[in-house]
Amino acid sequence: MALLGQRPPKPAPARAPAARPLSRRRPAASGPWPGLALAAAGVAVAWLTHRLVPGIPMLTVAIVLGLAAAQVPGSRVWVRGWARPGLTFAAKRLMRVGVVLLGLKLSLGDVLGVGWETVAMILVVVAATFFGTWWLGRKLGLPGDQPLLIATGYSICGASAIGAVSDVSRSEERDTAASVAVVTLCGTLAIAVLPLLQGPLGLSDAEFGRWVGASVHDVGQVVATAQTAGGDALGEGVLVKLMRVAMLAPLVAGLAVAVRARAAAASGPATASAGRRPPLVPLFVAGFVGMVAVRSTGWLPDSALDAAGIAQELLLAAALFGLGSAVDLRSLVRTGGRVGLVGLCAWVVVGGVSYAGVCLTG
Repeated sequence: MALLGQRPPKPAPARAPAARPLSRRRPAASGPWPGLALAAAGVAVAWLTHRLVPGIPMLTVAIVLGLAAAQVPGSRVWVRGWARPGLTFAAKRLMRVGVVLLGLKLSLGDVLGVGWETVAMILVVVAATFFGTWWLGRKLGLPGDQPLLIATGYSICGASAIGAVSDVSRSEERDTAASVAVVTLCGTLAIAVLPLLQGPLGLSDAEFGRWVGASVHDVGQVVATAQTAGGDALGEGVLVKLMRVAMLAPLVAGLAVAVRARAAAASGPATASAGRRPPLVPLFVAGFVGMVAVRSTGWLPDSALDAAGIAQELLLAAALFGLGSAVDLRSLVRTGGRVGLVGLCAWVVVGGVSYAGVCLTG
């Protein structure tokens, strides 16, 4: 005890924590431009690779480059820190614009020209693949929204559909990236595997094209696979594939309704009416439908459609680079066996159901 009239000694000042070494500090995020510049560089390399090897779709190269960028030394500091805002912007915002422009590839005349048998076949393929994959993913315990996103990618149009649905369902970026990775991997394998099966399955060139269009995920992968059997196969494959793309709008709109109802039930009527609810029809889905309507008028010249197609592919390539850069391989490895099993089973389902549909409608 201190003596009366004697001041107690002052406590020693707290020692400041040692500064982290400069090499280990994560640089502050500096807006979207560094990440967008990195995505643009990835798109340029993907485009050049596709020009040199036309059989490899540019979108596939873009996501592989994004995956590689996230694994190089220092990526946790730069790709996940300094460039993250711009890469996230590309993965979300540019993906929406790319999905809108995707609508210019489809017209109402295309839909009416395929016949009701083909339309019914496509509906069955989409429904069987979507619900079967979703159920299996949940059964195997995939985390987060991965069952929903993988089911969407396999049943509709690969990474583009995953990006659209993840935006509405407000999925975690890691779930979106992992789903894009497995769907892109299986779609890429289809380019090499499916042409080998045309002969053993007894498919004509036109039937092979329809099978490819009904079973392969991404439009670019459909083109790369179907063109191996000639022009007839390519035309049939792209047409059937675009019919599957048309299913994107009702699927996303239905999911938006479900998310809105779930949010209202969870928060109560008073809170739901006062808070911000997800839109009934997302703006980019309305834009997709609007572009289909514009294409159906026949007013746009071929040069405008070609330019829109190039812009759409570049935007989606940038978005896929951003998504690929968000993949955490350590967490993906932990669930990799289950994700791979779901992807393989979904591939078998979509391939088998679409083959049966082609045989029945041929």
